[in-house]
Amino acid sequence: MRANPKYRSQDKKFWANVRTIGQAIGYTDKQSKQVRIYSIDDLKQAMERSRLGTEHLVGEDGNLSSLAVNLLEYFVYRAGLLNDYVAPRLMDAERAEITFRKLYEQYQPTRPIPMNKQAGDKKKIAYLTGIVNMIIEAYSAGLPCDYDPHVLTTITKDHEPLRTLARRVDGCFPSCINPIAIWEIKEYYYTTTFGSRIADGVYETLLDGLELEELRNREKIHIEHLLIVDAYLTWWDMGKSYLCRMIDILNMGYVDEILFGYEVVERLPQIVQGWVKQYEDMKS
Repeated sequence: MRANPKYRSQDKKFWANVRTIGQAIGYTDKQSKQVRIYSIDDLKQAMERSRLGTEHLVGEDGNLSSLAVNLLEYFVYRAGLLNDYVAPRLMDAERAEITFRKLYEQYQPTRPIPMNKQAGDKKKIAYLTGIVNMIIEAYSAGLPCDYDPHVLTTITKDHEPLRTLARRVDGCFPSCINPIAIWEIKEYYYTTTFGSRIADGVYETLLDGLELEELRNREKIHIEHLLIVDAYLTWWDMGKSYLCRMIDILNMGYVDEILFGYEVVERLPQIVQGWVKQYEDMKS
């Protein structure tokens, strides 16, 4: 999914309020176990708990400010997106394996399929990464692609480094030097607790997004930045607050697109075809 243009244009103040509200009153409705939709009383309560004012939300006449209206609409949008669109697409290990094997038969990939980093009985094919790699190979028209970079992403100008990103990503098209697109994959099918390592993965994506934003604003160079995540138990049952944060960073512009679980199968072919067209246009 891509950002909603209405919220992509919001300023930093809007997102400061979004974060403050979520921190103060939480993200999940305890009864329904769904992502929570806030009321204006919730917003006011969040500010009071944070020892902040409410005048920017509700005037002395009781009327809502335009900021309050936009916030309330955003929280409805975010909750609907996660509850109705994202949750059904998040896969568990069994569904991911079935999807992987079906696509393997369809595409007959030639690229190596990586294993996950688990041990013992949990040592399996990295199903989500395998699905991503197969789809990219199938739709990239034989063009080069780095499916497993062991170097930092570098953008050059006049054969000199212009920017080098702080972190290694999970894939670059067509190369980690001056890529058209980069992506990160967060699959946690066998995780039983939501630890700091998983949480840090979301903030790592934010760091990459900040660096790419600076590159875009200062040098007018845009690199498409994808985040690809899966595991129903990890993200939906244990990590709804981080799903909310993902939707936030998407609409803040720090990632161009997020693919949730089976959405990779539905959406990635079209994305890769766009990369191929951009590559061919650059070479023509």
